[in-house]
Amino acid sequence: MKVLILQSSPRANGNTAWMADEFKNAAEAAGHDVTLVNVSKKKIAGCLACEYCHGKGNGACVQKDDMQELYPLMAEAEALVLASPIYYFTLNAQIQAPIQRMYCVNSPKRVRKMAMLCSSYSPGVYGGAIAEFNDICGYWGVENVGVVTAKNDEQKTDATKQKALIFF
Repeated sequence: MKVLILQSSPRANGNTAWMADEFKNAAEAAGHDVTLVNVSKKKIAGCLACEYCHGKGNGACVQKDDMQELYPLMAEAEALVLASPIYYFTLNAQIQAPIQRMYCVNSPKRVRKMAMLCSSYSPGVYGGAIAEFNDICGYWGVENVGVVTAKNDEQKTDATKQKALIFF
């Protein structure tokens, strides 16, 4: 299966990046073809709501930025993993832009399964992100295979690593 991981932490060696790497390693060990993209290092603007994509653009966004690299990866992915730190009760801005820019194609056509990995220094702050993730899965008509969260004392532990491995 082709798996695409969108990792959005600006901290290259941070907790969310670690979770994404562990997920990637597990998926590859299970025989999947995995691409991990750190979207926090990409220049991706927010949706302009200009509707070019639904008119003259025939599904293509008018903006020509680093999202152009993600469209083909998302078109080929059979599973999509969102990995985001939770700064203030929801997915961070770095992952919001690519999610919202999928508006031009409505949904990734081949994606059948999605998972989400989230880390935070506080307990009890995941509700907004989980609700949004559930909504995305429902709207795109994909299977929600689960959410792994790790608060400060759970980060970079064997227990958290095992939670990520449960998908395989």
